[in-house]
Amino acid sequence: MFGKRFFLLFFCLILTPNLAYAKSSEEQYEQRMELYKRTEQVTNIPWYYIAAIDQYERNIRSVRNDLPKATGLSSIYIQREKWAGLTNPNKEDVNEKTIRFFDGMGMDGNGDGKADPLDDEDVLYTFAHYLLQYGTDHKGIKIGLWNYYKRDKTVGIIMGIAKLFKQFQRIDLNEHHFPVSVHVNYSYRDTWGDRRGWGGRRIHEGTDIFAGYGVNVYSTCYGVVEMKGWNKYGGWRIGIRDINNTYHYFAHLNGFAKDLKLGDIVKPGQLIGSVGSSGYGPPGTSGKFPPHLHYGMYKDNGKTEWSFDPYPHLKHWERETKRKK
Repeated sequence: MFGKRFFLLFFCLILTPNLAYAKSSEEQYEQRMELYKRTEQVTNIPWYYIAAIDQYERNIRSVRNDLPKATGLSSIYIQREKWAGLTNPNKEDVNEKTIRFFDGMGMDGNGDGKADPLDDEDVLYTFAHYLLQYGTDHKGIKIGLWNYYKRDKTVGIIMGIAKLFKQFQRIDLNEHHFPVSVHVNYSYRDTWGDRRGWGGRRIHEGTDIFAGYGVNVYSTCYGVVEMKGWNKYGGWRIGIRDINNTYHYFAHLNGFAKDLKLGDIVKPGQLIGSVGSSGYGPPGTSGKFPPHLHYGMYKDNGKTEWSFDPYPHLKHWERETKRKK
């Protein structure tokens, strides 16, 4: 009898997910939101700024090998030297009193008696407390972020993410949409990396989606319009930054959606322009190639930005958009 019970218990342990670690995405989003709002309550830093910093750090830690991978709900990484204090001989110090003595950042955010750089509440409280010295308004937080990261682009990305979180009052903004209407004639193949000759030898950093003049072009994501206007290569083009530090580039447009401007928030499937053949010359040049949408994707890792192949993403979004339609 004991052997049978032991076998059944072992069988259940193998097949039953560990609820502490196998949490659904919805549960993780809820827990992160609770963490951000608790931090807001004790520091008065609006939750969407805290969430945006955390999201930015999550993004860069997922694509950089020089940073440890995130293991908890929070992804903000504060170097041990900054946490414990540059002159602190004990870089693993979790005693808030000695950390303060050595001008370290680390603080005890949950009252457990330790300023632990691996504790989500301690880390968020510490970063929020750092920002408090600059104020709780938009301008003050922006200054605080610049003094911490020393990079304008990083500050801009974080403020853009905060803008999205504030607008939609949630952080699960990962939905996508195919960039052209799935009900018209269009075609595309994987052209990323192909050679291009106009304007000098270069590679094709995107996927060309061929369609007729005036076919609707839609935002592929939740994002902020970061670029809009003319480029001699891309013609009339739009650049949109999402919450994952990804820049979505739409080029060779025939025109823009009415009233769309820099800094605007867009949603997946929102009209942003139409297919054209603009580019390869001064403003207004058009017709040097068949009408198509050039779609590119670029990733920022906190130091630099690079292009990557959008084709697999487009195939996935195409299937998803058709299924929803």
